[in-house]
Amino acid sequence: MSTSQESPAWKPRSETRYVNQDVPRVDGPVKVTGRARYTHDIRLPGMLIGRALLSPYPVVKVTLNLEAARAVPGVEAVIAEIGDGFTSRLGQPLAMLAARTPEAAADGLRALDPKYEFGDWVLTPEDAKREGAPNVSRRGNVTREQTDGRRDDAEAALETSDVVVEATYTAPVQFHACLETHGSVCDFRGGDEATIYCSTQFTHGVAGDAAEILDLPENKVHCIVHHMGGGFGAKFGLDIPGRLACLLSKETGKPVHFMFKRADEFLSGGNRSGSRQTMRAGATKDGRMLGMVADIDKYGGVNGGSNPGQPYIYHRNTRDGYAQFHTIRSVHTHTDGNRAMRAPGHPQANFATESMVDELAYALRMDPVEFRKKNLVHADGSPHEVYHRQLDRVAREIGWNEHAHRTGPPAKLADKMVGIGFGVAAWGSGGGASCEVDVKIARDGSVISAVGSQDLGTGTRTYVASIVAEELGIPLERVEAQIGDSRLGFGNPSGGSTTVPSLAPAVKVAAFEAAKAFTEAIAKATGWSDVTLGVNGVSNGSETMSWNDACSMLPPGGISVRGTYDASLSTAGVHGAQAAKVEVDTRTGETRVLEMVAIQDVGMPLNRLATRSQINGGMIQGMGYGLWEERVLDPVLGVQLNLGMEEYKIPGSMDMPRMTAILDDDDTRLAVTGVGEPAVVPGQSAIANAIFNATGVRLRDLPLSRDKIIAGLANLG
Repeated sequence: MSTSQESPAWKPRSETRYVNQDVPRVDGPVKVTGRARYTHDIRLPGMLIGRALLSPYPVVKVTLNLEAARAVPGVEAVIAEIGDGFTSRLGQPLAMLAARTPEAAADGLRALDPKYEFGDWVLTPEDAKREGAPNVSRRGNVTREQTDGRRDDAEAALETSDVVVEATYTAPVQFHACLETHGSVCDFRGGDEATIYCSTQFTHGVAGDAAEILDLPENKVHCIVHHMGGGFGAKFGLDIPGRLACLLSKETGKPVHFMFKRADEFLSGGNRSGSRQTMRAGATKDGRMLGMVADIDKYGGVNGGSNPGQPYIYHRNTRDGYAQFHTIRSVHTHTDGNRAMRAPGHPQANFATESMVDELAYALRMDPVEFRKKNLVHADGSPHEVYHRQLDRVAREIGWNEHAHRTGPPAKLADKMVGIGFGVAAWGSGGGASCEVDVKIARDGSVISAVGSQDLGTGTRTYVASIVAEELGIPLERVEAQIGDSRLGFGNPSGGSTTVPSLAPAVKVAAFEAAKAFTEAIAKATGWSDVTLGVNGVSNGSETMSWNDACSMLPPGGISVRGTYDASLSTAGVHGAQAAKVEVDTRTGETRVLEMVAIQDVGMPLNRLATRSQINGGMIQGMGYGLWEERVLDPVLGVQLNLGMEEYKIPGSMDMPRMTAILDDDDTRLAVTGVGEPAVVPGQSAIANAIFNATGVRLRDLPLSRDKIIAGLANLG
């Protein structure tokens, strides 16, 4: 960098050393060696173990033996969480305690000896909608419909269609299944300060939440999130175990370690809402969609659920007589409420839309890729070229052009059938002015890049360092990234794929300003008229000195600057396409995903290796959602039946297909954006469509389990 450079703009992609390259994560070694400290790993002198009794039933009045629990050796505090009324949902906290050991805590919970008086509940949407059903909400179990479009216009468009498909698609409740459960360690010993270690997606938000519970000023609460084991949208704020940890620490004057057990997590850690979407769509014989009518129910438990509406992507704008209409309503049950989960509402909407589009294509005996391209258009009717090239790319990579049956499944089935399916996705991924990044250069040559933002495991720590190393022309290992601490500059909550487009510009600005201040200081110290930073050191064109020698000329305090958001460095709006190849055993109904291919446009990739990892993770979560994951309840007994990983199946190493993650380099934007959300959207849709392409069995209810395939094959004869 020269002192004459005036803008912190991103370099052209061909000139970068770290940005837009494959960069191993800087925290990789401490993670693989077990030295990384997660919230679960925190151990403090005198620390107590916190546990909670969560209601195993939806609507109950409970009597607890608090004194017996307090008498258990090792138990130091017991607090009732509910009074004389009835609970309002499955998994509601009833009581909490803190003990000197996990064993004493377990003994204390058993000593509570709860006695339940049962009320009336509804655990299924069907029961909730029945006349005279027990109320979940004071406003009723079914919210007022929200509408978009005109039903009469959409119905008229369907009347003129050459083919109309009507179907109902359902999606179950899915858990976030983070490897590290929700939890916090609250270290409050009765003074005027507290430290909170928390597995959270919002470091600074936790400090404020804890301060309110502990009756402390927010600037007296220090939150630390050095490492965390995933969030996926479930961990904004202090949450239930964090709140209980604070209450118990306040009661005992000792640090309290409170992490949910997996069963607690599944009962009260939030979830992706379920849905039921009844849709009718029509198209002309040449494959042009004319209209769609959709009636959508969201199943968010005591919360409202999530769905962006229909149509998800196709024909959002009126053109050539096209018309759409949808209704959306929430159906409440006495279950834990939904939370944001990686592209909230979009996988559900995508499953219905992509299935419906596939059904229309096959009803017309059209290639489903060509049908999609015909209907992925701009408002003026011109082709949406991004989707077109992305569909063509994944089709080519997965072998669609050589596939034997592209316009419908074969008439005769063998014992094992192979099929291919597709789906597309979109997301906003924009950033905003929120982050404050400090870059410090010391006289000994060390460099610190610091911000309070947390790293969910997505690679934040790496680019907080690599952007600075890029700007200063020094090796990445020279830059220490300090993150996950509320005493550092403000970091935005990590959600909605907004972290990169909000934080990375602030890092870039801080790095640019630090380089500018550094070159000015060296110019003053040496008398050089022009100072350039590069991989070989600090130069004026004819003379060069090492980085360390140059740093030794800095003022005693070194260089310290703060960077904030620059909108010109970020962008919004991403697109993606995925293809899945499956093998279906027509004797057992078992589906094996052989291959998945995904392509995403992401603007300027900060780290190609980490970005591909995010896309791979999205495909894996889509596979889990498509084939296995669902909450299972007994609506009569009022209990959840799968409260552990033994009963709740997520993809494992033996389930992994060949995965190809492609960065769409035809997207030449020199600005950054996020990719976590769109990558998770279309995977389950592509798998469902591949199963149909292989067998002729159209599965409209997730998960796509083998019993449903066997039943579908039986219906086909």
